[in-house]
Parts: sequence; structure tokens; C-alpha cells
Amino acid sequence: MISPIQTAHIATKALWANKMRSALTVLGIVIGVVAVIIMFAVGTGAREEISAKMNSLGSNMLFIRPDVFRTGGVRSGSVQTLNVKDAEAIGIECPSVTAVAPVVNFSAQVVQGNTNWSTRITGTTGPFLTVKDWEIEDGRNFTSTEERGAAKVCLLGETVADELFGSEDPIGASVRIGKVPFKVIGLLKSKGESMMGDEDDIVLVPFTTARKRLSPSRTPGRVGSIFVKSSSPERLNAAQKEIEALLRQRHRIKEGAEDDFRVQNVTQMVEATKSATGVMTMLLTAVASVSLLVGGIGIMNIMLVSVTERTREIGIRMAVGATATDIRIQFMTEALLLSLIGGLVGVALGWGGAFSITRFTGWNTSVPVFAVVLAVGVSAATGMFFGYYPAAKAARLNPIDALRHE
Repeated sequence: MISPIQTAHIATKALWANKMRSALTVLGIVIGVVAVIIMFAVGTGAREEISAKMNSLGSNMLFIRPDVFRTGGVRSGSVQTLNVKDAEAIGIECPSVTAVAPVVNFSAQVVQGNTNWSTRITGTTGPFLTVKDWEIEDGRNFTSTEERGAAKVCLLGETVADELFGSEDPIGASVRIGKVPFKVIGLLKSKGESMMGDEDDIVLVPFTTARKRLSPSRTPGRVGSIFVKSSSPERLNAAQKEIEALLRQRHRIKEGAEDDFRVQNVTQMVEATKSATGVMTMLLTAVASVSLLVGGIGIMNIMLVSVTERTREIGIRMAVGATATDIRIQFMTEALLLSLIGGLVGVALGWGGAFSITRFTGWNTSVPVFAVVLAVGVSAATGMFFGYYPAAKAARLNPIDALRHE
């Protein structure tokens, strides 16, 4: 029996003797592997980017918003039923909750000297930074005295500070929100972009200040939303159930009636988005895998041609002692080499393609190791599968008939 090294050497010489044909044969495998690698890279990168942006909103967090009301089955507006007392009750009566912050949002012009900037104003309480996992770069948070007294103090996001103060230190400086002067007491650490936009384009003021001085409400204590942080990821569902039960009780909602609020779980939103992206990636990868199938058929086709062209060679080898197994292994080795070369070249080109996409489009891409292993493994399996029939056909040849072949 011929040794594996001799078999590999013979197979390599046979492929090298027809370089152009071998290169064209592996082209289908190369295209298939490139497509699979790029699909995985784009899909994985998208999932990582979505996860990072959603996590920048805060961990273990729940949003509570007023629900919409319907007229004749048509969504026509929000029911403003949430108030500060609801937020206080959640903090006191829900054991799975560690921090609660009522929030009211609106847009306004912020002026400093001759510079002004239109931004989002958020009226909230001190625990807002805890709920959002947001640190203070410089300065301090609101005190309870400032919150109770509707003090004219504010914290600036990095974008607002850059637009109004440039390289100057904003701590202790005065800005105007609308016509009301505020003292800057803190600078927030940058959080970057999230699914909601630029997180740093924000000014925080005490909730009482927002309602009394900037955005009065006809109903005292009304809030736009309530942000809640649970004690751990495992307690998120428990916290959601506790909040829903408490608010139904406080709002006197009868059994069977619809809630007048909506509790949204950020973790579930992240998982749902990642799941949808994963399904799309697998779908595109399955489509790309068709190229591997075409490449495998190309290998089988060329191997059948090779068997026909080398029939006399096969007869001579059998005449000098080669067995049918030796012939089968030789042609299987040639098919395996073709598919492996195609797989490795495809991985290299796919990696380069993913890098180019990030470089020229700015899309986040990431090539997972298992995608490389999967692509090379599937290409090798494809070569073995489609190479078996030509190899078996060569092994079944009669030595005498093969020697007579012209």
C-alpha cells in the first residue's frame, strides 16, 4: 500500500500539472467561503454593535411609559397617568427594585455667552444616574435639598459642554435654559451613541425644577416616563411583575381591563434584536452556502474528466502493484486538496473583505473563529463528498481495459 506522504505527493503533482484547471476548479469553493465569512462577519458585527448601544442605555433597566389609548381600534395618543407618587411607590413597595427615577423630557435652547445649542432637557432625580449606570466626569450630582427646592442647577452631557464651552471648564459657570439661568454643577462622563441617538447631547436638571420653571404641567407631579433598575438580571422579570401589579392597584384597573401603562424590558429588547439579527445572518449564510454546493459539483466534474484522461495511467499503476484502495485514496486526496486550498484562500479573502467593509463603509464587522472553522470544515467535507464518486469510478477500472485505453 502506498504511504500517505507518497499519495499526497502524487496528488500534488497531478494538480500542479494542470494549474489553470485546478485554479478554476477551486474558484467555486473560494467564492462560497468568501460569501459565508463576510455574511458571518457583518452579522456578528451588527449584533455586537446593537448590544453595545443597547447596553449604553443602562443594565437591568425597565422603562415604564404611559400606554396609548385607542378610538375605534386606532392608536390616537398617550394616557398621561404616571406621576411622581407612582415612582415613589415603586421604590418603596417593589423588593426587586434598587433605584427609581421619574423623568420628563423636552427640547430647549441652552445659551452660554454668545453661544447657544438646542438639546434635550431631562428633568429627573438623583437616582437617574444609578439607573443608567452613568458616572460623573467632574463635579457632583443633585442634592436632596436642591431637588426639593427646585434649585436652578444642571449637569451637562459631553456634547453640550463641548458645543457651549469648548475646551473651557464648565463647572461653576452659568447657562440659560430658555430664559432661566442655571449653574453648572456637574459634567457627565461620555456614553456615546445608543439606539436613541447621542446620549451625551443632554442637560439634566432636578425634576421639580423642570416642572416648576421650565415645563409646567396642568396636572402636578405628572411624569413622561419612569426608569427603574432591578437588583440583578435574574430579578428583572420579578421586578416587572411587581411593578405591573402595583400600578394596576394604584390606578384602580379592574381585572381583565387593559393596563394604562407599558413596562418595557431593555434586556428583552436587546435579546429580541440580537435574535432577529442572528436569524437574518443564518438566512444569508444559507444562501451563500449555495456557492459551496456549486463549487463541489465543479470538483466532481473535473475529477471525472481527470479519471477519463488518466485511465491509462491508472492501468499502469495497477499493473505494477497499486490496489483499488490506493487509486481511490489518490483521487480522494486530490479532491480534498482542491477543496482545502479553496477553503483557505476563501477564508483569507473573506477576512480581507470584512476588513475592507469596515474600512470603507464604517460598518462594524467581526469574524468569529467558529465561522472560519465551519467554512474550512464544510469546504473539506464538500470536496470529500463530491470527490468520492470519481475516486470510486477510478478504483473500479479493470487494469487490462485501462491499459488498452487510448
